Amino acid sequence: MKIPKLGVNIDHVATVRQARRTFEPDPVTAAALATLGGAEVITAHLREDRRHINDRDLRLLRETVFTKLNLEMACVPEIVGIALKTRPEQVTLVPEKRAEVTTEGGLDVARSRPPLARDIARLKKQGILVSLFIDADLGQVRASAERDADAVELHTGPYANARSESAQTRHLERLLRAAEEAARLRLRVNAGHGLTYTNVRALVGALQVEELHIGHSLIARAVMVGMERAVREMCALIALYAKKT
Repeated sequence: MKIPKLGVNIDHVATVRQARRTFEPDPVTAAALATLGGAEVITAHLREDRRHINDRDLRLLRETVFTKLNLEMACVPEIVGIALKTRPEQVTLVPEKRAEVTTEGGLDVARSRPPLARDIARLKKQGILVSLFIDADLGQVRASAERDADAVELHTGPYANARSESAQTRHLERLLRAAEEAARLRLRVNAGHGLTYTNVRALVGALQVEELHIGHSLIARAVMVGMERAVREMCALIALYAKKT
């Protein structure tokens, strides 16, 4: 099985900085250390309220990330304009609510309004890969292909939060069906949300994906052992579990 690329979400580094509204820890430095540890994708979510990642961070990340920069963002005019100017290698369109602590679910592509397809076309025209963060639902996968997205990122939150082995298996089966349908429709398949050093094992064993996007668990580990080591350990686990399947 192909080993998925690890995408490290650095939002929570910025969250710690913003808790004191100071200059440290710097998410840009964290991105550099994550890359040294083996991360092949750096993910940052520029929210409308700038609660963690801000415009300065994104500008410097664009100047310093030499692997792949993945910008998570809502499909709103201001942020789309910033993406078009910044030109990350990839954008991942996500739903966004002001009151949520973290992204709560996938984008409802099937019920999306015309501006979504229009903005996807604008981003792609600038050479930016467009991924849609969706639930593991066949209808959402098909709608993503109809909107001419390049990729989907399957929402792994329900799998990560499963409290029993049977529930975990059920969610894995849904993810597998969605991944197979996406591949059939020639969409790239990524996955992320709620993944940890523990639950990534079964996921890697079941799904063939190009990228795994992991944030909170990695940053929590990095607080204890350092960013490079935390990323290196996750890369090793992913490679190990992929080779065993």
